[in-house]
Amino acid sequence: AAAMLRALRRRWDAYKYRFVPWLALNLRRKRRTLRYVPESSQDKIISDDDVFETLLKIFKALFINDFSRQAHILALLPEIKLKYMELLTVEQKRLKTNSCNHQSQHMFSPEEVLFNTLGFTISRDRSTLVSAGTGVFVTKGFVPKGTLVSMYPGTVYRKHEPIFFQSLGNPFIFRCLDGVLIDGNDKGLSRSVYRSCSRRDQLGPFQMSDESWLTAALKNPLAVGQYVNNCSHEKAANVCYQEFDVPEYFPVELKQYLPNIVYSHDIQSHPRCVVLITLRDIKQGEELFSNYYTVVS
Repeated sequence: AAAMLRALRRRWDAYKYRFVPWLALNLRRKRRTLRYVPESSQDKIISDDDVFETLLKIFKALFINDFSRQAHILALLPEIKLKYMELLTVEQKRLKTNSCNHQSQHMFSPEEVLFNTLGFTISRDRSTLVSAGTGVFVTKGFVPKGTLVSMYPGTVYRKHEPIFFQSLGNPFIFRCLDGVLIDGNDKGLSRSVYRSCSRRDQLGPFQMSDESWLTAALKNPLAVGQYVNNCSHEKAANVCYQEFDVPEYFPVELKQYLPNIVYSHDIQSHPRCVVLITLRDIKQGEELFSNYYTVVS
């Protein structure tokens, strides 16, 4: 009986931040865990251009690192192929100059690519908060204030789209300021829905999203934001969520690293991403903590 009660308590501790009646009763008492924004248009720590450039930078690095497996895509994009061939040559020269321990043809892990590109790595591990389960840590390097440090993966639901069954007991539903929901659960029905939508939207060899966040082997090492825990009175927030609509001109060959897919195929709108931005400098070994609740005053 005691073990059952402890298990229920753990589930409740993970789920309560998404339970509306609990939020209504506790918002006033937990002011430190709130993030206040004057208006929705000001919900930006860094500009959309900076978010775009950072995603472009890391996705290009991942693409070049995995260049030998991209032949089926590049065969359909001869002009793009020439551009990446030039970038690959530059990267090989840089690695050969900067490291005598690696051959120029060495293929790095996605985590190594992240470190070589942005100067840090992040990973999932047991949280330092009691009963919080999994958390996200900076495992190597240093993350300056105002840096895109992670992404929140999942299926994107517009207002009034069916998400009731996926939401039952699901602690990974993220609500955007405009009511858009992102289901970041990598198990059960949520997992099946994401895979179905992702494969539905694939155009020949071009993948419109990344499915690897559903597994332990990530193609995009940033796609662990759903495991970032809410801050507490003891652990202040060091990152915050920022919404980003992927523009139409986002390179088609790099969409394979986007960890989000829209639920409704017929909706003509920009895919929504949510990224996590650092509120201060974060050192190696620190856990990431966010504000689950954003209040627009």
